[in-house]
Amino acid sequence: MTIFKTFLKVLNKNKGIVILYSAILIFFAAFSLQNNDNSMQFEKEKPSIAIRNRDQEEGFTKEFITYLKENSEVIELEDKEEAYLDALFYRNVNTIITIPEQFGENFVAQNNPEIEVKGTNSYESELTNLMIERYLKVAKIYFTISPSEENFQKIKETVEEEIKLEMTSKLNTNELKKMATYYNFANYSILAGCVYVICLILSSFKNEKIKKRTIISSVNEIKYNRILLMGNFLFAIVLWLFYCLISIVLIGNIMFTKQGIGCILNSLLFTLCAVTLSFLISNLIQNKNAINGIVNVIALGSSFLCGAFVPTELLPEMVQKVAHLLPSYYFINNNEKITSLENWNWEHLSPILLNTIILLFFSCLFVIITNYLTKKRRKQT
Repeated sequence: MTIFKTFLKVLNKNKGIVILYSAILIFFAAFSLQNNDNSMQFEKEKPSIAIRNRDQEEGFTKEFITYLKENSEVIELEDKEEAYLDALFYRNVNTIITIPEQFGENFVAQNNPEIEVKGTNSYESELTNLMIERYLKVAKIYFTISPSEENFQKIKETVEEEIKLEMTSKLNTNELKKMATYYNFANYSILAGCVYVICLILSSFKNEKIKKRTIISSVNEIKYNRILLMGNFLFAIVLWLFYCLISIVLIGNIMFTKQGIGCILNSLLFTLCAVTLSFLISNLIQNKNAINGIVNVIALGSSFLCGAFVPTELLPEMVQKVAHLLPSYYFINNNEKITSLENWNWEHLSPILLNTIILLFFSCLFVIITNYLTKKRRKQT
């Protein structure tokens, strides 16, 4: 009880830091949600796409582009990589389609050329992928039978019979995007708040006199860590509840849907993971002055690498591979999957459950390493 009371006293002295990071979350989330309101206030049946054609617009390539134009809203952009990435980031287009050189010739010759499709993971982007796959599959069947230009009309007739471009999703995509944006931003505030405050609190317990009293007391290192860990969890739960209340105020009643509850539970799991990570970091650092640097590296670094500020599909492939090593990646990935979830069956839930298991694994790993380091340090003392 003495340890816990001391924990609360030190926490009270650092409440300003919690308020600061909460204000940052509210400011950036509100700003981002306002941008979403401005850019998502319309509905349309056709997905918006951009086409980068590196082939000659003739033959099969011409027919394919005509098909895309008839079934999509094609946005003309400057032919620069930066312009295309900006259009994806600001959701001016849902998908960017890059047609390689000699695509039409290679396709007709059955050489299986590949086109590059880069999307926003939205419903419209998935619809575009399905539309492209269906056209190419039908075309491949006809050209396998007979490599003739007469196939162009047959392909067109077949696809027109099969595909109907209607938005059949019952999800409120605008509100769900707001939800995903808010909880992705919360990655930074949860990590920064937990790491900074918990490290400051636990550094107070590293005072030489306090350490010696703890060593000679009847409290063993496992019980000592457990008490501090429970204190950390209490602080983190209160912080998490506060952020959840903010999300209800900013986003509204959609937070009480299945997707909203899913995001709330996902953020709770990530908060517990952040606590165990903070507890581990506090056992690794000895200098209070290093905490600021640690917060910047852990909170800001993981937020940028894992997609809290910039969508992961816009990040380089190498960055995405590195992000898989961080808990934030699985938290943010779950947010995206939960807010786009319409069919709650095993096929769609299994990737979310896998991410959840990985987050639990990280939490357990951080606790085990912390106990090992504490025990080893006491033996050396």
